[in-house]
Amino acid sequence: VWCGVVQGGKMEIERSSWSDDGNLVQDAVDYRGCPANRSSTGSWLGAASVVGIELCERLATMGIAVNLVTYLTDTMHLPGAASANVVTDFMGTSFLLCFLGGFLADAFLGRYLTIAIFALVQALGTGLLAVSTTVRHLRPPPCGGAAPCEEATGLQMGVLYVCLYLIALGTGGLKSSVSGFGTDQFDEHDDRERAAMGCFFDRFFFIISLGTLLAVTVLVYIQDHVGRSWAYGLCSGAMLVAIAVFLSGTKRYRYKRSSGSPVVHILQVLVAAARKRGLKQPLTAATLYEDRPEHARIHHTDQFRCLDSAAVMAGEEDNEVGPDGRPAPNPWKLCSVSRVEEVKMVVRLMPVWATTILFWTIYAQMITFSVEQATTMDRRIGGFEIPAASLTVFFVGAIMLTLAVYDRVFIPLCRNLTGRPGFTNLEKIGIGLVLSIIGMVAAAICEKKRLTVASTATNGTALPISVFMLIPQFLLVGAGEAFIYTGQLDFFITRSPKSMKTMSTGLFLTTLSLGFFLSSALVSLVRGATTWLGDTINHSRLDYFYWLLAVLGAINLAAYLLCAMWATPAASSKAEQPHHAAAADEKC
Repeated sequence: VWCGVVQGGKMEIERSSWSDDGNLVQDAVDYRGCPANRSSTGSWLGAASVVGIELCERLATMGIAVNLVTYLTDTMHLPGAASANVVTDFMGTSFLLCFLGGFLADAFLGRYLTIAIFALVQALGTGLLAVSTTVRHLRPPPCGGAAPCEEATGLQMGVLYVCLYLIALGTGGLKSSVSGFGTDQFDEHDDRERAAMGCFFDRFFFIISLGTLLAVTVLVYIQDHVGRSWAYGLCSGAMLVAIAVFLSGTKRYRYKRSSGSPVVHILQVLVAAARKRGLKQPLTAATLYEDRPEHARIHHTDQFRCLDSAAVMAGEEDNEVGPDGRPAPNPWKLCSVSRVEEVKMVVRLMPVWATTILFWTIYAQMITFSVEQATTMDRRIGGFEIPAASLTVFFVGAIMLTLAVYDRVFIPLCRNLTGRPGFTNLEKIGIGLVLSIIGMVAAAICEKKRLTVASTATNGTALPISVFMLIPQFLLVGAGEAFIYTGQLDFFITRSPKSMKTMSTGLFLTTLSLGFFLSSALVSLVRGATTWLGDTINHSRLDYFYWLLAVLGAINLAAYLLCAMWATPAASSKAEQPHHAAAADEKC
């Protein structure tokens, strides 16, 4: 038996004993490039080593993000609106770079190397941030006396930005590959492992929530009462340990061979369709070009007929000289029907993709302005003062409680009464959007009450109003995230082409990215056009801003409902059958 080795994180097989042995996993190889053995590779044995990376990523990213606004206002002396924009730009960049990570994983590195390399980058960025918060010259002097506070210099902010965006690069690079590499450890052709894959998604999101919970409680407490450098150093050390555990599992993992970059495949279809836009299309789809075997084909659909031009055969001009010297189809001139249908599947995702962005703009307020609100309110419980950023524990708690009640109570009840396995992915997304709108209404009402108290309070003291008044907005938006995150993830994975799994995850995460960037743009626009967002929150009208988001959310919800009615199930084929969540739930 001759097996290949890891080439750029992707397995290349020179010669191997692919046989009908039931113990070998189809379409997967081990670290030597040999057919993966079911009993000694993958499944939970391999997936368990992967989730530790995601736990540490959430611990670092959220531990920094939820408390960064207080560091920027109290230590770096930035205005409140500017601080909020720094946080949302940091988070937006983190998720936007997921698309870059997915492209590198699919086209060059493979998921394994992408995770290892970018996890190291994030550990480096977090370590540098720990150092930068320790060095006195990298922050302005503390406020004192009657003189105004000195704002951070360009150099001080520049060093901070380098650390933050190294972390963002690491987060983006590894996040798009972690879930995909985790699912690679399960064989979709085996009933038991396919059911276990459904369980993996549930546990994966639980790990994300657990990491966030630890970040907003333990890590925030360390930042406020021990020191930020200790907290960030702890994150860096934890990530290094997680990387060591991840690398130790190299021999246990299953690896999938990449079929090339899906971005390039999409561009090939678009270019080929544009080149042949003047050609007359055949009357039947049977005469269009197809190079895949019957079991791997995606059936032709009548939607977006303009893209079908890419599969129209034009004779010799479609060919190029292949590696063996014989004529072969040029993929930039001629694409198979299945390839064209993959692009159509991606196009069908875009309306729902666009109408979920605003939810994450609302989410951004929970880790920026809501935390700033908490800093002005009474946070005492007896003799203990709750860190302002730790109020987001109610946000995370709402997510975990909603998921638990939905999975353990609602789904069994719904299945017994109606025969349905709960809400569909589109229904979940709609519920999340509705809850986010109600959350902004609650936030606006609470802020109006807080401003009324602030107008009669003494400057420099905590307002005589309990911070627990903020709980409803955290609970509502948190419950909304539980629905919309799982709904989006399910929608993008089950309705995307099988060969574009990593890219579909990256596409989903770009909604988070654009939501944060939209938040920054809205804050800047409102700050420039109105007096709603001043330098200090007690002299602003943040409630008006929340009402604006509620109105925009209602308009967006109407647009989403139209898009959801238009959305159709993905084209079916033997190669593109998604696993059914209901069956997975029962076996899980």
